[in-house]
Amino acid sequence: METPDDEPAFLRGLIKFSRQRPVQVPWTDRDGSARHTALTLPEATRLNAIARGLNISPGEVLRRTAHVPVAKPDAQDRRAAAPADGKT
Repeated sequence: METPDDEPAFLRGLIKFSRQRPVQVPWTDRDGSARHTALTLPEATRLNAIARGLNISPGEVLRRTAHVPVAKPDAQDRRAAAPADGKT
C-alpha cells in the first residue's frame, strides 16, 4: 500500500486505538443534546482522576468544560503565529 509520508503513522494510530477497548462517557452538551465521548483507557483514567478531585462525575466534568469559553489569542500571539512571508 503506497501512502504519503504522514499517513502510515495516522493509520497505525487508528489501528492501535481500535485494538483498545474505548471507554464511552455520556454527558450533556451546553445546548442540551446528549453526547457520548469515546476515550482511550489512559484518557479515561486521567478524566476519572480529575472528576474524583472535584467530587463530580466524569460526565459532569465534560459538561462543565463545554461551558468554559475558549481564550482567544491576543494580537501579539496572532502575529507570532502568522507566516513570516505574510501569506496565509
